[in-house]
Amino acid sequence: MIFRLTPRHVALAAALSATLWLAGCGTAPTATTPGQVPGQLSGATSAPPGPVQQPAPRASVAANPREYRRDAARHVYDANKDRIYGGKLPAVLYAVGTLQVNLDAGGKVLSMHWMRAPQHAPEVIAEIERTVLAAAPFPPAQRLGPVTWTDTWLWDKGGRFQLDTLTEGQL
Repeated sequence: MIFRLTPRHVALAAALSATLWLAGCGTAPTATTPGQVPGQLSGATSAPPGPVQQPAPRASVAANPREYRRDAARHVYDANKDRIYGGKLPAVLYAVGTLQVNLDAGGKVLSMHWMRAPQHAPEVIAEIERTVLAAAPFPPAQRLGPVTWTDTWLWDKGGRFQLDTLTEGQL
């Protein structure tokens, strides 16, 4: 059997080599610092616990992840009352980011995954991640067990925010 090297074979070999080379360039996101979780884009950690322990959050009875969004968003709002933008947001926002947060059955943050990160505002990425970590534990999802909470963070120039789940809209 004679093997002939054709331009098609060369192109396939080059494509395969390039694919394998690029696959080797990526690294799996891992937490390297205590207080961080896999999937973070910043080095943010939750603030060290203060002298006052927060009471455990009330359990969620949501039947699906969409219903759980409301409980998780309300939990973040309750923990950040002074940082929530009151009323309708301005027509032009400083940053918008969509984040998935994977929670265990007890509400502990296991990992984060940015679906749309505001790359132009790395300080907002870090602050959102810090806010999520500081709000943990989240309401335990009694009926769901481990759950993925996905929400869009709407951020104004002054550092205040609303979550899409509880937004009051935009001007």
